[in-house]
Order: sequence, then C-alpha cells, then structure tokens
Amino acid sequence: MTEPVRVLLADDEHLIRGALAALLALEDDIVVVAQAASGPEALAMAEAHRPDVAVLDLQMPGLDGIEVAAELRRLLPECRTMIVTGHGRPGYLKRALEVGVRGFLPKTVSAEELARIIRTVLAGGRFVDPELAADAISAGDSPLTPRETDVLELAVDGTSVAEIAVRASLSPGTVRNYLSSAATKLGAENRHAAVRVAREHGWI
Repeated sequence: MTEPVRVLLADDEHLIRGALAALLALEDDIVVVAQAASGPEALAMAEAHRPDVAVLDLQMPGLDGIEVAAELRRLLPECRTMIVTGHGRPGYLKRALEVGVRGFLPKTVSAEELARIIRTVLAGGRFVDPELAADAISAGDSPLTPRETDVLELAVDGTSVAEIAVRASLSPGTVRNYLSSAATKLGAENRHAAVRVAREHGWI
C-alpha cells in the first residue's frame, strides 16, 4: 500500500486550520502530521516532522508563507510547498513562483479540491488558481526598484524616517528620496498612501 501524503498545515487562524485538518483527515491517502500558527513555528514543525507537502497561509506572524517556502526550499528541498491566501494580492504570485511554490490558491477552495491539488503538487505538478493568475497578469510588474521596495516595506507600520534609515543603513535624506520616488511612481500623495497602494497590488 502506498504511504499517505504527509502534510504540514500552517495558518494563524486556528478555526480555519483546524477545519482544514479535520477535512483532510477524511482522505484515505493524506495525513496531517503537524500544524503551525506562525512562520517560525512552521519551519520548526517542518524540520521536526519532514512533511511531503507544506500548505502555508500567505500572511502569518513572524514570516509570511512565501518567506517560509523560500526557507523550506533551502532546508527541505524534497518538501513541496503551497500557498493558500484569503488576500489575493496579485504581486505575491510572482514572488511565490520565484521561490519554488508549486500551488497558489484562494482560501475559498473546497477541501476536496485542496486534497486533489496536494496530490498534484506531490506528483510534481503545479496549480495556480485561474482568477489569481489573471489578476497577476493584469496588475503587471511593480514599478518600484528593489531599494524603493525595501524602504517602503520598512514604512509599513508607520516607522519614522530616522528609524527606517537605521534599519536600511541609509541616510535619512536618502530614505526620503526613495519614499518620495516610490510615492510618485505609485501616484500616491504620501508614503502612507504609497504603502497602501503597494500592498493592494502585492508589491510589498
């Protein structure tokens, strides 16, 4: 008899994670070997249990699903990764594919469909939700440079220019220039609006 697919579920919403685990337990060929509520916990659980497939929420405390997938690619290259998201920000799809994610799907997917996609991914296939793929194509690439993106990400929590400068190892003047340039490219009136626009598109 074929060994069941060993799955790690990572989602900071306990109700959703528990429901998924219960539904996947109904599948004869899938077993949930570990669960996690944050990015760092997902990595720890993956190293401890060595799953075949990691099903990762896009947005989790500590590390997001894409960051976890990138780290798993390095630590456990045999583990396939999938991203499940309730946010559908198109810019994330490109990032996910770049780090080797094999599945990218919305949280609205049924348990039966999720199980089917887990099997597809394990077999070496790939699944990208058609609507998310269409959104990603229509949104296009980010107009921001990597440095503008980095600085804008640091501004997400309303961090001061001085603090951003320290974290990015830049002068406050340079930080202001990057923030101003990013806002201009995004058609935003200030850096706070620029952060909002960039997040809506999944560019940060």
